[in-house]
Parts: sequence; structure tokens; C-alpha cells
Amino acid sequence: MTIKLIQKDKDSEKIIWEQMRSSSVTPYSIFYLPKLIVWLILFVSAISVFYTFKLLSSSIACIDNVFITRSSIIFPIHSEINSTLSSNASVVDHKPRFLHEKGAEKTKLEHVVFGIAASAKLWDKRKEYIKLWWKPEKKMRGIVWLDSSVKVEKNESKLLPELRISGDTSHFVYNNKQGHRSAIRISRIISETLRLGMENARWFVLGDDDTVFVTDNLLSILNKYDHNQYYYIGSLSESHLQNIYFSYSMAYGGGGFAISYGLAKALDKMQDRCIQRYPGLYGSDDRMQACMAELGVPLTKELGFHQYDVYGNLFGLLASHPVTPLVSLHHLDVVEPIFPNVTQVQALQHLTVPMKLDSAGIMQQSICYDKVNSWTISVSWGFAVQIFRGILSPREVEMPSRTFLNWYRRADYTAYAFNTRPVMRTPCQKSFVFYMSKAEMDSSRNQTVTQYNRHRVPHPLCRWRMANPAHVERIQVYKKPDPHLWDRSPRRNCCRVLSSKKKSMVVDVGVCKEDEVSEV
Repeated sequence: MTIKLIQKDKDSEKIIWEQMRSSSVTPYSIFYLPKLIVWLILFVSAISVFYTFKLLSSSIACIDNVFITRSSIIFPIHSEINSTLSSNASVVDHKPRFLHEKGAEKTKLEHVVFGIAASAKLWDKRKEYIKLWWKPEKKMRGIVWLDSSVKVEKNESKLLPELRISGDTSHFVYNNKQGHRSAIRISRIISETLRLGMENARWFVLGDDDTVFVTDNLLSILNKYDHNQYYYIGSLSESHLQNIYFSYSMAYGGGGFAISYGLAKALDKMQDRCIQRYPGLYGSDDRMQACMAELGVPLTKELGFHQYDVYGNLFGLLASHPVTPLVSLHHLDVVEPIFPNVTQVQALQHLTVPMKLDSAGIMQQSICYDKVNSWTISVSWGFAVQIFRGILSPREVEMPSRTFLNWYRRADYTAYAFNTRPVMRTPCQKSFVFYMSKAEMDSSRNQTVTQYNRHRVPHPLCRWRMANPAHVERIQVYKKPDPHLWDRSPRRNCCRVLSSKKKSMVVDVGVCKEDEVSEV
């Protein structure tokens, strides 16, 4: 039985083998399938190499044009989506423009349009401030926006900007009980000025009728930025409490602020809707900042715009001006005249004399030492010179002395938004002040010559056994004009005491030499 089963298995194996040999599969067809797979792999590899090379080529093209717009991209998806992206291409087509590239034209006064907020009630007095800085001979453009008509003298038309009445704002809701609804009118000045369609406008600068601009320094600031982009440029209040109540992200309009042309267009499209959403805000500045927040544009801070929310004497602030161009002064009706024994307008007219000689250097502080007499010298060029008994560090002298009072009269010195120092720590360290009395250009040496006379006020008794600055009558300061001062990195100028006699002193001010330091 077992033998038969074995025999049967052998017979079945033989039958299977014979069937395989007699089948239609030839030796060639046995190897056909593996070769087909090899050719398929080679074909796929070739396609992969081709498309990889094509992708790399397109990537190089993208690097050459990083800021490609969406309208030039082709997506392998529905045409509806492509058409939607094309219609929104302008949203991302903001190619940065660098101002210092070759051929870029610098911003000039003719490219700036001023919007000045004024009231008919105060116009007769405030217009004198505008006359100080308005320069029609330099093709300046601007509008004074009033709440009602005013009388215009015939001889004043060329000394002032064009006068216009602001548009009706009665349909806007205003419900702040502490403020005045004129805030809505003033907040729309940028938009109303833009709608006048002035050609070749790059910047819109807002200020009050008691704001005085140093226009050359304003241009130094604006030339740092691209007017086609979105820029909201200004500064804060000197009062910490003001900044807390309103915002540390808000430009104060009294000190002035600048809006780029690109941002002004965007603001104009949405401002009226934006204003309706904030009926409870106090003023025009916070309404403007609310709209900037909706547009997503932060404040670009430039410390040369001065709101001057203080009372009293500005001397401490001006004599220790930060290392930045002096762009504006404000609240000139509230503070004392910046030079003694004259009106505020006369004082500002006096300041324009050195300003014309070297506007970039006006109010810029320099610190040096009279080693023979052990005095500290602080020069605020074009404004004042101070002599301190003893050696004070630059760190202390560059802090403003508290000659002024806080906007909130009950607040003390901790309520300022910057560091300050007392007027004197001891009776002997009260400074001797010399105000600028004369400024002229020495064309033979290409340098300015400014003279400063001592301000005669009583000084406390000092028992220090050292030279007394009270004997010095005048100080003469030499300085070369430096129109490119703000094209370089910020740094205080250096001063050197050239001679120090009993009744006079001569000081040189200029760019610091290599390794020059304010030290004894």
C-alpha cells in the first residue's frame, strides 16, 4: 500500500513537470517581467530628475524676485481661487523702497504738507507763532483748519498758509463730558488735507497753531523713512500721568506728528467709520491713535517732537536736550519765555538767528571741564552755557534739571516720563547760566561764533574754597556748521575749553576726535 502511494506521488510530480515544459512559457518570457520593471524604474527616475531640475530653476527665479506678488503665482487648483487671489494682489504688493539707494530723491519741504489745527478765538495771537517758521519762499505747502472764519490782513496772506474751515462733524457722536467735540474736527485734518489732492505730497504733518517747527530738522527725520510705507511718527508727553491716562502708544498732536502718504490714503478710507466707534474718547490725538491701532500701525517714536506738557521754565529741558534733532516746541503760551526779559515771540525770534546758521546743532548739548578752575561746562549750542562748581559726571549733567513743574500740579518729580535731577544738590552747585546774546558766521574760517552773557540772578552763599564763576561775564563758543550731523550715528558733540580768564571764556564745540571722551 505504501509502495503504491509513493509511486502515485512520483507520477503526479511528473505530470506537473511535463505540464510546465509543455506550456507556452518560453525562456524569453520568463525574463520579460523583470526587464519591464527595470525600464519602468528608469522612466520614473528620468521624470523625477526632469521635474527636480525644473523646480530648482523656478526657485532661483524666486530668489531673484523675493517680493513676487500673488497675481503672478499659478496654483494647480480651481480658477475661482486664482481669480480671487489676483483681485487681492494689491494687499501684498508692498515692495520696500530703501531711501539711500542710488537715484532716490530726498524729501524736501515741497514734499511735505502741513495741517495746522487752529481756532478763531485764539487766531490773532497764535498766528504769530506760525509766522516764525512758515517759509513760503521754500515752496512750503499747508492748510490752517479753523472752526469759523477770521479776519485776514492784506499783508499777511504771504506770511501764512492758506486758511480753510473744517468740514461739518455734527453727525459724529461725542459724549466725553470732560472734553470738547472740536476733537473730532481736528482728528480729521489729515484726511481733509489729503482730499485736496495736492500733487507730489509725501508726508502730512499735523500740529497746533501754537506749535513751532524747525523744518530743516523735520526733514532730517522724514528722510529716514519711506513715505510709500505706513509710518506714524511722533513722540509722547513729558508727563507720565498723561501717557498713562491716554496712551504710551500715542503721538501727541501739539508736539506734532507725521503721517506718510501711504498711511494717509489708508486712513482716509476708514477714518470716519473709525471715529464713530470711539465717541467716548477725550481728544483728537487718542482718536487718531485708535484708528492707527485698527490699521495695525504702531507709533514710530522720534524724541525731537516736543509736546511740553509742563508749566514754568523750560530751561532744564532745553539745556539738556536729547541727542536727536530739535523738531518742534509746543505749549508756548503756557510756559515762560525761553529767553529772559522778552516776550515768547521775541524769544523765539532770537532763537532763529543761530538756527539759520546751523539748524542741526541747535540746542545740542556738549560737556567738558575747565581743569584749572575745577568747573564743569555744559554748552547747549545756540541757547545757553552753564558753569558748575566742581566736577559733575556727564551722566548727571545730561539729565534735565527740574526748572519746570508737572502738568498735574500735585504730582512730584516721579511723575515724569524721563529721568530728572534737582536744580542743585548743594548751594554751591547751582549753575551759573549764560544765555545766547549774539550769533554770526565767520566766513573766513567757516565757523559760527556765538556769544553768551551771564544771567544776573542772586546765588546762594557758597563756602567752597575754589574759583568763583560769578566773575565770568561772557563766554564765546566756536563751532563749524554740521548739516550732516544726523546722517551719522547719534553722538553728543565734544567741547574744549580754549581759554579761561577772569571775566571771559572761549570754548570750541565740534565732532569728537578719535578717542576723545568727556572726562577730567
